[in-house]
Amino acid sequence: MTSPLPKTSTADSTVASPEARAWHALPPDEAAKLLHSDAESGLSAEEAARRLERYGPNAFEARETLRWPVMLARQFKDVLIIILLAAAAVSAALGDPVDAVAILAIVSLNAALGFFQEYRAERALAALKRLLAPSCRVIRDGVSRQMDASQLVPGDLVRLQPGDHTPADLRLVEARDLAIDESALTGESHAADKLPASVEEDAAIAERRSIAYAGGLVVRGRATGLVTATGYATQFGRIALLATSIDRDITPLQKRLARLGARLGMIAAAVAAVLALSGFLLGRDALEMFLTGVALAVAMVPEGLPAVVTLTLALGVRAMARRNALVRRLPAAETLGAATIICSDKTGTLTHGEMAVTQVWTPQDGDGPGVGIGGAGYEPSGAFKAHGHIIDPDNHPGLMALLEAGLICNHARVFERDGLWRLDGEPTEGALVTAALKAGLDRPSTAHAREIPFSSARKRMSLIIPAGDCAKVYLKGAPEEVLARCSSVFDGGADVPLDADGVQDLHRVFEGMAERGLRVLAVARKTTADPHAPDAEIERDLTFLGFFGVMDPPREEVPTAIARAHTAGLRVVMITGDAPATALAVAHSIGLDARSALTGVELDAMQDAALLRAIHDGAVFSRVAPEHKLRLVEILQRDGEIVAMTGDGVNDAPALKRADIGVAMGIRGTDAAKDAAEMVLMDDNFATIIGAVEEGRRQYANIRKFVRYLLSSNMAELIAIGAALLMGWPLILLPVQVLWMNLVTDGPTALALGIERADRDLMRHPPAAADAAVVSRGGLVVVILLASYMGLASLWLFQDALARGESLLYAQTLVFTGLIVFEKTNVLNFRSLDRPLALIGLFSNPWLLLAIAVSIALQLGAVYWPPLQLVLHSVPLDGAAWQRILLLAVPILLVPELVKGLGVFVTARAAMNKTP
Repeated sequence: MTSPLPKTSTADSTVASPEARAWHALPPDEAAKLLHSDAESGLSAEEAARRLERYGPNAFEARETLRWPVMLARQFKDVLIIILLAAAAVSAALGDPVDAVAILAIVSLNAALGFFQEYRAERALAALKRLLAPSCRVIRDGVSRQMDASQLVPGDLVRLQPGDHTPADLRLVEARDLAIDESALTGESHAADKLPASVEEDAAIAERRSIAYAGGLVVRGRATGLVTATGYATQFGRIALLATSIDRDITPLQKRLARLGARLGMIAAAVAAVLALSGFLLGRDALEMFLTGVALAVAMVPEGLPAVVTLTLALGVRAMARRNALVRRLPAAETLGAATIICSDKTGTLTHGEMAVTQVWTPQDGDGPGVGIGGAGYEPSGAFKAHGHIIDPDNHPGLMALLEAGLICNHARVFERDGLWRLDGEPTEGALVTAALKAGLDRPSTAHAREIPFSSARKRMSLIIPAGDCAKVYLKGAPEEVLARCSSVFDGGADVPLDADGVQDLHRVFEGMAERGLRVLAVARKTTADPHAPDAEIERDLTFLGFFGVMDPPREEVPTAIARAHTAGLRVVMITGDAPATALAVAHSIGLDARSALTGVELDAMQDAALLRAIHDGAVFSRVAPEHKLRLVEILQRDGEIVAMTGDGVNDAPALKRADIGVAMGIRGTDAAKDAAEMVLMDDNFATIIGAVEEGRRQYANIRKFVRYLLSSNMAELIAIGAALLMGWPLILLPVQVLWMNLVTDGPTALALGIERADRDLMRHPPAAADAAVVSRGGLVVVILLASYMGLASLWLFQDALARGESLLYAQTLVFTGLIVFEKTNVLNFRSLDRPLALIGLFSNPWLLLAIAVSIALQLGAVYWPPLQLVLHSVPLDGAAWQRILLLAVPILLVPELVKGLGVFVTARAAMNKTP
């Protein structure tokens, strides 16, 4: 007979096979038989040992992302880095160690910066990890014992109680008032009630009430269950395994820089080869022409670009960290700025992830909407509002009676620890306690009270508190169950009889609250002369007090963040495991134009084209599985979108890894979500994402600026060297001088340009297209014009020096120095691509002015300090030479400033003409 247990895999002994059963649909006794176990005494120790050897430990393999050799090796994958390594090899082979060492030094610096950022981020992430279930209570040989959860095997009998994490997938065989928070797996914002009774075989995961899934947190009740799956065979593990099978694509910035590097490499090689061959055909020495070709290639490729990009991203990562966003890999820092759409999980990201009473209604409110309660989480602070005005709850007897009853008929406790308010108990009950504490109420003693407990069948609980010769009864539960047991209502002054019409009116009230996404609880009370009467008698002829509307409220800053996202051309799609009504209510409250809520079942029936139309039409998605989230991300990516995905649960991990950038929650996020994401929010706040988007856009805008600056500088050098060669002149610049300009003087100024402040309208425009080049055609025209002027001015300086009878070394030093001054002047043109210095402020980036001063100081050392003169083959310049250099530098800044000023003037006039 074939064993019904999940079979082992040669690849991983804990991976489930297709033979795994639909345990949720089987009765408990049949599940026990198929597992060859006993629902009362569990497995024997000997059988458990055999199964452990067969199925392996109940654990996940340690991930390998912290292996430092892998991190270090991937720092050398960029095209520009490979080109530079080839240039270093050529220089070393030609006996020019200075050039080779200089190139290798900059490559090593680039690799070190990238490596240490990733390593620090991984270490910080590791510090956030928490163990899911280090130990559990297991019954073996009929004896209950505490045991390491990794030793669990299929067929083990596990006991659960409040505060336990479910250590494996369990088929419940007994449960008493059990509720488990499985939001990490299902995305539901409230705990799920669990029962041993079987459910339909095709039930969604969130509706499989007979299964306690690994990773869930028991918030109420007690239970025993048989282990049906461990490790990667659990639902939790299956999703984690799906995430590991997804390859992460390179970022948009990496793609753009790779294209730029490849083009520059080909252009440099082609230009160098053509000019070197031309010189050879003109009769120049072959070795000299080869060396000249190398110099031209070095001049064309911006050696400092990879290091400047890395440093800029590293500084941006630090800025994001100050905004509570931990970036794990440097290129991901810019990716968020390039995102065109954010697929956001609801619970804990758009909302607080903690239940709260946001609205109450009492008969005293009559036809009004009731009383709104401010505040979030379990901190007992928040205002009470009615009809838009703050009220004192002491002046609202009906409200106080309702809050008092909700506090008394309750098992939860909220308390402050380490400056944070925490919950001990079921989240919905904690919300009722918090609401009462906000009104200044204290819980009376219920030490001698009798309880008629809540159950999923009863949908209500009662508490009977002795009071002298009588007793007070408090009842809390589902509205329809409570209303069916009420004969009167408390209108704030007295008990008023409740007739059938009144019951219908109350049904309309709570149905309206439910339509707004609220979880509604009703509360009633009475005084009885016989506290020992049968339960049915106790729970009859009660006085209705009112309704509690409970939800996981949106974060206060989210609507503003959503509005900023829309202004910036970013669409936001909400994805949640909650019910459609809740999803729509939250979407509307945070400013999303949500027109429909599609469930996972509806997604399965839709073609990709129809699903894409639904996204564009503003749909939100509820009751979705991990595969649905993954499908949504892939459809959007195929449509050309750059997708950011947020999430906190293991069910989010596959989509987080597939997205262009995954953003995990650092506080409530699971390890699986953090491992799959490129960014971790330390405050679990959606507004932090929008702040990080702005920082990412600033980084990309500044990268575009200094790429243009570096290209204009290198192209000027190429024009000067190439034109001199074609005219038969001596070599105008030496290779070591080119390296000095590209690495020593250009690097600091480009880096300072990389920390330029964000343009004021940065978040008023949509992000750059995914296939947009780092340098646009218009930008390339500007680069060519500036480079041409600087190159031609350098040629004039060289020819003029020789005509004045100066030595070749003097003429080369003059061009060497002139180009550096030209480039330092030119960098000011790229502080803004369309606004003059008069508007952005000359001193608004002091680091750039400092970098220019340092570069000029270094060049003075190169010209006048003998050790550097020896290395750079330079000689001192006189004052007249400096005058000629400065006069030629003036047009480099003056002309672009005039053009920008004219552009601003024309734009302003056009805007004024449009204004009525």
